[in-house]
Amino acid sequence: MNVSIIVPAYNAANTIEGCLTALRAQNFSESEIIVVDDGSTDATPEIVARFPMVQLIRGEHRGAAAARNLGAQHARGDILLFTDADCEPTPDWLAQMLAPFADDQVVGAKGIYRTRQREWIARFVQLEYAEKYARMARERFIDFIDTYSAAYRRDVFLRHQGFDESFPGASVEDQEFSFRLARQGYKMVFVPQAIVYHRHVTSLGAYAKRKFWIGYWKVHVHAHHPGKVWRDAHTPTTLKIQVALCAAFLALLVLGLFLPITLLAAAIIAGLFLITTLPLITLIARRDPVIVLIAPLMIVARAAALGFGLAVGILGEMGRRQG
Repeated sequence: MNVSIIVPAYNAANTIEGCLTALRAQNFSESEIIVVDDGSTDATPEIVARFPMVQLIRGEHRGAAAARNLGAQHARGDILLFTDADCEPTPDWLAQMLAPFADDQVVGAKGIYRTRQREWIARFVQLEYAEKYARMARERFIDFIDTYSAAYRRDVFLRHQGFDESFPGASVEDQEFSFRLARQGYKMVFVPQAIVYHRHVTSLGAYAKRKFWIGYWKVHVHAHHPGKVWRDAHTPTTLKIQVALCAAFLALLVLGLFLPITLLAAAIIAGLFLITTLPLITLIARRDPVIVLIAPLMIVARAAALGFGLAVGILGEMGRRQG
């Protein structure tokens, strides 16, 4: 089984060396590593050039989706593996990602994030993922694959034209592609043994900004896959409820300026919101108790940023359609 590992890179000078060093340590001979430089203006190409076994493809700055698609077009492997320039796969990552493809029905696979960071917000982000991974582990087949640790059969990937390049940067184009394949009935699986280490955000501002843009581009995804508004294999139902409750709470607070009785309804909404946080807070208390101290703030910030992103995203989607 020939394998092509594709890494999109844009101004990744601070992380690409660690990524390629980890990939070079993979114990698999029938593989190639392709880095697609997405128009970097820093030393990324020069650092990649230090790794003679890596194929460097240089392109214009068109975003991660276009870079991955370009890499796939040049790839020779039967299986395409994707990771990101700020990820460091464990030595058995490649072998673990390939294992499910022994089943001819499987066309895609998804691994997991871990982090070595000790900053509190980064640890919270990791625990968020842990909640989602626990959900995915209960599914025989999944519909949600992130490209930080992803694999697809190349013929299926190319037949369905890869990632949607209308998504800028690295947003949720990877989710959209896996939703598209799932809608066609393809089988994809979760591989929790396939691990990449990542540097999560470490500030509340960066965290909220990332959630805002996820919310914003989720609207574009759901415009094409409306059924995924209600359920996918990755997103806890409680998170979707929290976004709705947060929006209702803020609306009731504003209304309370003119109609004080609505403040009681706002208090009830706040209580319901608190109840929905219990599954994640319980998980955090069990795995990393100190992070319980910031968990309520982070959960509120997450719901507010996602909700704001969704609201602005709806306006953006309306504008795109009118244009």
